[in-house]
Amino acid sequence: MINPDEQILWEYGFFKLNLTIATTWGLMLVLVLVSWLITRRLSAGLEISRWQSVLEIVVLGIRDQIKEVGIPNARVYLPFLGTLFILIAFAGLCEIIPEYVPPTSSLSTTAALALCVFLAVPAYGIAESGLGGYLKTYLQPTFFMLPFNIISEISRTIALAIRLFGNMASGVMIASILLSIAPFLFPVIMEVLGLLASMVQAYIFAILAAVFIAAGVREGEKNKKDNDKKQNDG
Repeated sequence: MINPDEQILWEYGFFKLNLTIATTWGLMLVLVLVSWLITRRLSAGLEISRWQSVLEIVVLGIRDQIKEVGIPNARVYLPFLGTLFILIAFAGLCEIIPEYVPPTSSLSTTAALALCVFLAVPAYGIAESGLGGYLKTYLQPTFFMLPFNIISEISRTIALAIRLFGNMASGVMIASILLSIAPFLFPVIMEVLGLLASMVQAYIFAILAAVFIAAGVREGEKNKKDNDKKQNDG
C-alpha cells in the first residue's frame, strides 16, 4: 500500500508538501466551496432547492444522532461533530477517483483528528460547567483516580486515532490486493464496499467523539450543580 506521507510533491528547505497534506487541503477547499454554493441561497419557504433538501437531511440527521448520545443542546456541538463526520466521509467517498489515496489512511491525519477531539472535550466541558466543575471530573470517584483518569483520557485519544487509521488503511490494502488478483471481477464490488466502510468509519469516529464530549459535559454539569447546592445550603 502506498503511504501518502511518503509521497513528496514539493520540497523547499525543511518544508515538505506530501500527498497527505495536499489531499487534505484539497478536500477542505472542495467542502468549503460546496458549502458556500449551497448555503448562499437558502430559502425559509416551502419551495427549496434539491441541494438544500440534501443539506437539511444531513444536518438534521447529525443533530438527531448527537441527541441520541445524550447531549440535549445538540446545536452547540453540531458544527464540530458535523465537520468531523462530513470530512471523514467525504475523504472516503472520493476513493472512486482513480489513483486517489484517502488522507485518513495516514496515521498523521487520524492523529490530528483525534487530537481535535482530545482538545474539544475539555473545551466544551469548561464552557458548560466552568473550569472548577470540569477539573473535578478527574477526581471522580476519589482523588486517587486522578492519574488513571488522565491516562484514560490520553489512551482513548490514541485508540481513536489508531482505530480510524487501521480500518481505513486495511481497507485500501485489501482492495489493492484483490484488484491485483482479479481486476475484472472485484472492482465494482470493492468500490461499493469501500464506500460503505468509509461511511461507517466516519459515523463511528463522530459518535465516539460525541460520547467523549457528552461524558465530560455531563460530569462537569453534575459537579457544578453539587457545588451550587452546597453553597446554597451553606
